[in-house]
Amino acid sequence: MTLSDRDRAFLAFEGEWRRHGGAKEEAIRAEFALTPARYYQLLGRLIDTPAALAHDPMLVRRLRRLRDDAAEQRQERLGRTATR
Repeated sequence: MTLSDRDRAFLAFEGEWRRHGGAKEEAIRAEFALTPARYYQLLGRLIDTPAALAHDPMLVRRLRRLRDDAAEQRQERLGRTATR
């Protein structure tokens, strides 16, 4: 599998968006004409591909770690609210 231009643009954006300042959601809308929710769906699929990992291993591993940490925190919150 090879990366599309959009895939490479997503990875480049994730690697550099902090340098541009402003709200990330606004930048996503302006750069890709996507809602943030759709962008994150596509990004989540992208970072699970071997092609993305080969393209930028450090970035993809960092994004996977952030995603997995957020999912774990959500599960912990759900577990706490279920026991109340």
